[in-house]
Amino acid sequence: MDSRISLVCFLVLASSLLHCARSDGSDSQLLKGINSYRASLKVPALSENKNAACLAEQLAQQFKDQACTNTTGANTIPGTEQQFPDYPKYLDHCHLNASVTGDGQVMPACVPGLVPDVVLTNYTKSQYNQYLNDTKFSGVGIANEGDWVVVVLSTSTGSGDYSPAPPGSNWAPSVHPFNQLILLLVGIVCLLMI
Repeated sequence: MDSRISLVCFLVLASSLLHCARSDGSDSQLLKGINSYRASLKVPALSENKNAACLAEQLAQQFKDQACTNTTGANTIPGTEQQFPDYPKYLDHCHLNASVTGDGQVMPACVPGLVPDVVLTNYTKSQYNQYLNDTKFSGVGIANEGDWVVVVLSTSTGSGDYSPAPPGSNWAPSVHPFNQLILLLVGIVCLLMI
């Protein structure tokens, strides 16, 4: 019986740690492709921006179960762009406020099966390439969910750098440290049971 409890605790701990450490190679592959594209234009490479990546993840989750149409992603017909009604909630989740995202650019794309070459083409050969060609963008956050990829471009200006909001602004304290503490305590209890 004790070994079963230990095994269950180990599996819960391992799956939680693996989820936290999840790294999707397709995101880094897309970033390499985008930076190669920018290099071919003699535009500086984009560096990873964790706060932009957080926002990209929130937006990608919103799109996850949405079908690809001509009113979504890079195929959007100008004037039919979808708004993000939960955008303030996503900013709160990422500890951002709107004043540091105004100069940024959010670019969702839907590619069935997320075929890497097609995903890259959706950014370099679409309405989005004007942003990738622009030297004002210096950072990037990328996330994917389902058939969706969201690229969020940031600038080095205060109104587009996606820097965290100061305490007391429009975000609530995160509960993530509390979740990590619980996970640590469960792990310690499991180790003591062995």
